[in-house]
Amino acid sequence: MFGFGVPELLIVLAIVVVVFGAGRLPELGGALGKTIRNFRKASEGRDEIEIKAKEA
Repeated sequence: MFGFGVPELLIVLAIVVVVFGAGRLPELGGALGKTIRNFRKASEGRDEIEIKAKEA
């Protein structure tokens, strides 16, 4: 996986926690999951892409 091992991934995760805070990690994970899902749908040729308005 791009030459990343466990120590490198832990360092990246620690930097993400410091920058965004632990409270926003679930929100970021959900957004990342939706992005990957939409990318897969688009690469398969499907026209439906999930778009949702941002809740305040």
